[in-house]
Amino acid sequence: MIISPGRVLVVSPHTDDAEVSSGGTISRFLREGREVHVLVLSRASAEDTERPLQECHRALGILGISPANISTRDFPVRHLSEHRQEILDLFVSVKQQLNPDLVIIPSLNDIHQDHQVAAQEGLRAFKNHASILCFTYTWNLLTFNTTCFVEFSEDDLNKKIAAISCYRSQIKAYMKPEITRALALAQGVTISVQYAEAFEVARLMV
Repeated sequence: MIISPGRVLVVSPHTDDAEVSSGGTISRFLREGREVHVLVLSRASAEDTERPLQECHRALGILGISPANISTRDFPVRHLSEHRQEILDLFVSVKQQLNPDLVIIPSLNDIHQDHQVAAQEGLRAFKNHASILCFTYTWNLLTFNTTCFVEFSEDDLNKKIAAISCYRSQIKAYMKPEITRALALAQGVTISVQYAEAFEVARLMV
């Protein structure tokens, strides 16, 4: 495969975004022995801040991520735009510390205000340093260029579903197991495999 990273950084604007967007890919990378880090910028709820954080650690643990590779911040949900410089500075610091080969960020076309900030500042921080893939949230996108697909196994999919199910405080239609499986199947069909996740290539360094 062209993208064969040793160290991967997944930027998750909120607790739950890494698992919903890239859970299968994360599970596959870990199964292959790659080093995966997740940086969470904000709790998914402004009212209940502790439960989402606890759920996040359980969910990422199911995917196989070491607690030492999970970093969380407390930027206010839906107000990341008010902290752009702090977030950019954070990304630059993480870049220097981790030296990732691949960074996964939200799509630059994502209309969620927090996702936009994570995408724009992520691209600004990492564009000259690492390959960058943008994850797809079809419910947040008007357009998306599916220029990269990551195949994963049935076991990876089951781990993704189990991880997402940890978020009892974030029960949303797109988090249902049948939706997760359907999306994996639909994206897999696109490249003639059983299951896959789709990404947009923002930067590819070979």
